[in-house]
Amino acid sequence: MSVTPSAISRSNTWFHVHLVSDSTGETLSTLLKATAARFERAQPLEHVASLVRSHVQLDKVLARIENSPGLVMYTIVDPGMRRRLEVKCAELQIPAISVLDPLLNAFAEYLGLEQTLRAGRQYELDEEYFQRISAIDYTLAHDDGQLTWDLETADVVLVGVSRTSKTPTCMYLAHRGVKAANVPLVPTTPPPEELEKLRQPLVVGLTASPQRLSQIRRTRLTNLAADQDASTYSDEDEVRSEITAAKRYFVKNGWPVIDVTRRSVEETAAKILTLMSARRAGDISKA
Repeated sequence: MSVTPSAISRSNTWFHVHLVSDSTGETLSTLLKATAARFERAQPLEHVASLVRSHVQLDKVLARIENSPGLVMYTIVDPGMRRRLEVKCAELQIPAISVLDPLLNAFAEYLGLEQTLRAGRQYELDEEYFQRISAIDYTLAHDDGQLTWDLETADVVLVGVSRTSKTPTCMYLAHRGVKAANVPLVPTTPPPEELEKLRQPLVVGLTASPQRLSQIRRTRLTNLAADQDASTYSDEDEVRSEITAAKRYFVKNGWPVIDVTRRSVEETAAKILTLMSARRAGDISKA
């Protein structure tokens, strides 16, 4: 038995969302997460239909939508398939949102060009794709202080004490085509000499509040079943000393510093990309 939108209780925070794409559906998923985050009490039940490029595939999608009515977000190039989806949603009295249309129309009007109607064009094996794969390989090879003699070939080098999100931030940047390396600062070991000699890459220092970092390290030790009493790794005073020494090191070398205490990996990466852009423009002070 199908459920109509009116049957959903206002107190129920769960709702159906159908993501229909003739490509991978990543754009829709990202937009859904960003939008749903604005509604704290709402939790979407995602129904993902990717690579929908035939009417037979679309028939199955339409059947699922009819069985579980809800919001429909789509990116479909084929006019006939778009029309079928829109008509079915109109019959069911549910919204059908072509999420890229406003942006594509604005581009077309501004550029005075027609759109290229080809599904998944952004995922073709072009130069940008291979650049992204190369960046991922580079980042994996230069993680956690590896190959410090080769850091001059990086786009960005992240430096910081343990558990300041260096590796996940580098991996995020690598998926954006940025060759990112990271070097940990260890209390008992001097930083590699190569760091202070770098000229090509942007070097960024990462820091965090001692309280937060100490908590993260305690959790890590617990997960590793390590003896916390025998380790100064998570001691807040020791952590504070590490962070103070790291900050002095960053200032000494004139590197920009990002406090990751209240930043997600995505936010930290976005700040780094802004710094890189400002550096290319010749004014990192505006980042």
